[in-house]
Amino acid sequence: MTMLRPFALAAALAAGALPAAADEVNIYTTRQPELVTPVLEAFTAETGIKVNVAYIDSGLVERLRAEGQRSPADLVMTVDIANLKQIVDAGVIQRVVTDALTEAVPEHLRAADGSWYALTVRARVVYASKERVADGEVTTYEDLASEKWRGRICTRPGTHNYNLALLSAMIVHHGEDYAREWARGLKANLARKPQGNDRAQVKAIWAGECDISLGNTYYMGKMLEDPEQRQWAESVRIVFPEFENGGTHVNVSGVALTEAAPNREAAIRLMEFLVSEKAQEIYAEINYEYPVRPGTPVSELVASWGSFTPDTIPLEEVAAQRATALKIMEEVNFDG
Repeated sequence: MTMLRPFALAAALAAGALPAAADEVNIYTTRQPELVTPVLEAFTAETGIKVNVAYIDSGLVERLRAEGQRSPADLVMTVDIANLKQIVDAGVIQRVVTDALTEAVPEHLRAADGSWYALTVRARVVYASKERVADGEVTTYEDLASEKWRGRICTRPGTHNYNLALLSAMIVHHGEDYAREWARGLKANLARKPQGNDRAQVKAIWAGECDISLGNTYYMGKMLEDPEQRQWAESVRIVFPEFENGGTHVNVSGVALTEAAPNREAAIRLMEFLVSEKAQEIYAEINYEYPVRPGTPVSELVASWGSFTPDTIPLEEVAAQRATALKIMEEVNFDG
């Protein structure tokens, strides 16, 4: 398999970007190499189809728009429902519907028109201090705005996509007015100004700056891998809150077929492989994420965190509320 590493990306794109051939698939992705390489190598081993990957940190939509029908990219792989919606709204994606895709990916984890499909799921959970937070003290997302958490919560900026998605889901469940008051209540309960990433919040709990934080599940696995961060992870436990009228909030990584797709048939074959039982098991083991394919087991470590009931509101409805969520975060000056 031909894998274009980040250090070779600029030269490759300058020379005409990625190659196009009937037995190859070209991918633009914002995911890290270590998160996608194993599953793509498994695809090549099974099919003989080469996969060329361009790792793009930013400007993905702008690149696809500029390239238009000349784009060498067949597939786009990215994270967060808002990013997937942005790509679709840009008009650079074509729909694809096959039995293999629709049977493997639950309805609420794919676009109704086949413009994108989720590949993995991550839950937006609470990291709770083992020392200062009792079992059962964390219950619902709505409860995070209650006064009992005053000065006890840490989080990354409210305008980050992960927190905007959670607020968007709150809007879907309860309406804009309720979501605005909830955001005000959550802000009032912060122990410090929103800052850093999800891991930084767990470090703050370990340091005694706060008692709970919002974070994605897979960061627990990443912290346990790091000798320096392991002590942060061991100071907390994962709690799965639910919406009062729903389940635990989830977001996704996903894939879409580009409008240009010079290797369309091979690309669709890869899409179907990515949601196959084999690929989903690989994802579950290496990424600490949850498979989208029903019945696929999670890794032993992920299973140790406990089970949860995912919220089943369609992610397209969540994505549609992103602009309103951003407006609310700005109105309440959440990051100020």
